[in-house]
Amino acid sequence: MRHWGMGPLTREGRDTLWLLLALAWSLAPHLSRLPLWCSVGTVLALLWRAGLAWRDAPLPPRWVLFISLAGAVGLTLSTHQSLFGRDAGITLVTVLAALKTLELRARRDAFVITCLGFFLAFTQFLYSQSIVMALLMLLAAWALLSSLVLSQRPLGRPSIGSALKASGISLLWGLPLMLSLYVFFPRLGPLWSLPSDAGSKTGLSDRLKLGHVSELALDDSIAMRVRFDGVVPRPNQMYFRGPVLTWFDGQTWSARTLPFRAQLSMEAGPAIQAQGPGLSYQVTLEPTRLRSLPLLDGTLVARPTPPATQPDMRRWGLDWETGRPVGERIQVSAQAWLDARDTTVEGLTRQTPYLQLPAGFNPRTLAWARTQRALPSLAQADARTVSLALLQHIRTEKFAYTLAPEDDAPGPDGLPERHLIDRFWLDRRTGFCEHFATAYVVVMRAMGVPARVVTGFQGAELNTVDGQYVVRNSDAHAWAEFWQEGEGWVRVDPTAAVAPDRIERSGGPRLGQGGLAGVLGEGQARWWRTWQAYIDAGNHRWNVWVLQYAREQQLGLLQNWGVDAHNWADLLRICAMIFAAVSLSGLAWLWWQRPRPTLGPWDHTMWQLHRSLVSLGLTAPEGCPAPAPALAWARRLRETSSANTLPKELSHFLQVQLSELDALRYADPGEQTMPPLREAQRLVKQIRQHIQTHRRTRTAPPRQP
Repeated sequence: MRHWGMGPLTREGRDTLWLLLALAWSLAPHLSRLPLWCSVGTVLALLWRAGLAWRDAPLPPRWVLFISLAGAVGLTLSTHQSLFGRDAGITLVTVLAALKTLELRARRDAFVITCLGFFLAFTQFLYSQSIVMALLMLLAAWALLSSLVLSQRPLGRPSIGSALKASGISLLWGLPLMLSLYVFFPRLGPLWSLPSDAGSKTGLSDRLKLGHVSELALDDSIAMRVRFDGVVPRPNQMYFRGPVLTWFDGQTWSARTLPFRAQLSMEAGPAIQAQGPGLSYQVTLEPTRLRSLPLLDGTLVARPTPPATQPDMRRWGLDWETGRPVGERIQVSAQAWLDARDTTVEGLTRQTPYLQLPAGFNPRTLAWARTQRALPSLAQADARTVSLALLQHIRTEKFAYTLAPEDDAPGPDGLPERHLIDRFWLDRRTGFCEHFATAYVVVMRAMGVPARVVTGFQGAELNTVDGQYVVRNSDAHAWAEFWQEGEGWVRVDPTAAVAPDRIERSGGPRLGQGGLAGVLGEGQARWWRTWQAYIDAGNHRWNVWVLQYAREQQLGLLQNWGVDAHNWADLLRICAMIFAAVSLSGLAWLWWQRPRPTLGPWDHTMWQLHRSLVSLGLTAPEGCPAPAPALAWARRLRETSSANTLPKELSHFLQVQLSELDALRYADPGEQTMPPLREAQRLVKQIRQHIQTHRRTRTAPPRQP
């Protein structure tokens, strides 16, 4: 590789570019979430450092870094009003990592940048824990490890491929231990329990302002997944009931107040009777940060799965709530009776909150409602008749369904519009589902009929890959309920009067469908929806098998394997046994791989001679490493001949043989008729035979006379 006429790229420059690439990969998903100044500054810093490495140019002076650091800290404090917390912390760490690259000089600096890269890769899971993100961050970890390997190989020019191979092998070696810890390590909650400011949310709220639901219609993210056991309801029956909104201040609808909820609690759920056939289903809900659970309308029985891992669930009429906001993904098994109706609120006193309207708002709509109510056909009509008349009015007065209602457009006087219901009901007559639902409830209340707004989801799309129905945020919907004497609360969907296709469909292209499928035609987008179905099915399995692997699933799995584990202490003992087994296996492997001396043919022959001479009681020559040379042994025998207890014949024989053996060791192979090593082996064999004969003779008992 060469620069543009500037000479070859140095080893240091290549390794720096590879480290910058790994760092950029680990922080890239953060760029869309970071403040604009941080994203732009980070990209520019990395490009600057890459240019310096490419040109082998000197690094910027320290004062530039100090000024940049001070500015980054100030901008972080100005943007987030704090230096602590998830978003502020990630912003600051990203800037620090980018600036650290501008002083990358030594191996120590590379190690610090690698650690920052690992940290940034880990923080990605505070925002998304999908299988795609896991794979992306696995690649980032692989690249960062390979950069660490390169920094530990300072000599030569090792290839990036060899570093990737070494780091990949290290990852594979750690895989069994990682899986063991995943299965056995005790946990008090799901694998990824996030802090309160992390995680996603469906977008539903216990407050509704006109235009909020239409914004959700542009969000194709998944809100929940549903699997039906047996009977599947029709699309126009798939109403997933969320927050019920009662109070209206002229601009915003809100849920029932606690005193009113306490009043209802006296006659909640048990008074509702199941009507018609029932159906069973399981739902996996994404985090909502709400207490309300959007379950199928008519659900009378629901329980979390597994029971001990989720918050307490209670039913108020047909509404389901938890004891605390749902901040994590939960699974619920439920039974619903689609014909069930809420009859728990009876009497004028309890109906009064459902007749509440703020004073001074929407006067023209209220006047129109009173005029309609005074008509002979409606003067004495019951609630159902009044509702049918309003729906007929919507059908015949050219109301239109739109995703762009322009609620924030100024009124005739140039000021923000105060009477939004007047503007929709009498002037524009175009809106989204919340416009039709809220206007319907206002008119019904103005005509003396108790009514309320219900938000949630309507419709679902079948995923043909795994057979589950996917409910997206784009399925967010608002409808209404009115009180009918003798029947209870009756659901009515004013949107169906003007856009019946919105209620009847169960999949296919959606209004406001974003992404690639939103700009392609039906034919071209079919392949995209098929691919998306596989991705959704894979993500669901990932969520259930990995992210929701909590203590109950852990203990149940171990019991199925025959492991007797009942609490976290048993799990800790199992983990300790695993660590001990891994440690002992590692020590055994290191012992097996210890360096051993390698003996050549001559060394092996000389060791045989050494052991045979020592067995005679001789001491090895001093100053010579074992095994001592043959000539040193011969000199040793001559020096100790007077003190030697060996027979003279044997001593003389050994000296002659040892001298001949030494001559063979250093002889020229070309001058020998037999290879020197083979001749030496023959001589050593003769020496050992004479020594063995001498030892047998010396230890033999004397003959009896």
